[in-house]
Amino acid sequence: MSIFGNSIFGNRAPGVGAETQHGSAQEAADSGASVQKSDAEWREELTPEEYHVLRQAGTERPYTGEYWDTHTEGVYQCRACGAELFTSNEKFDSHCGWPSFWAPLTEGKVRYIHDRTLGMDRIEVRCASCDSHLGHVFEGEGYGTPTDQRYCINSVSLRLVAKEASGDGPQG
Repeated sequence: MSIFGNSIFGNRAPGVGAETQHGSAQEAADSGASVQKSDAEWREELTPEEYHVLRQAGTERPYTGEYWDTHTEGVYQCRACGAELFTSNEKFDSHCGWPSFWAPLTEGKVRYIHDRTLGMDRIEVRCASCDSHLGHVFEGEGYGTPTDQRYCINSVSLRLVAKEASGDGPQG
């Protein structure tokens, strides 16, 4: 199903908007509850670059982010709240300068907003748990992926939790 149709486009993921009464941001993200923090709390917890991208919908420069060319196996979490959003299984080389995925981890992990800023017509991708800006999703660009979609995500919006190496010792 296309995210560009009316069925998913622009809707909040289930559980977004409900206040978290107690527990950590990771617990709230894991339970599907919304992470609610004041602007001052976000500024205190995030670096200036993280705050600019995650809370003000900024964009990091291409080919500068930590994960644009990473091939490490693992799970990509929201850097703001720790919600698991993408995996290395869906990551692909789009050569656009930002990490690219052909789908989120599961439906409901991200939400979509119609973005008409900067004279463009795009679909913004946000974390469904804390409403942080992640990047944009594009469709029909001709990449040989199962969904024909490219989730173009800022590295600074993500934290990679590498898959543990199996065997006796660390692999390098």
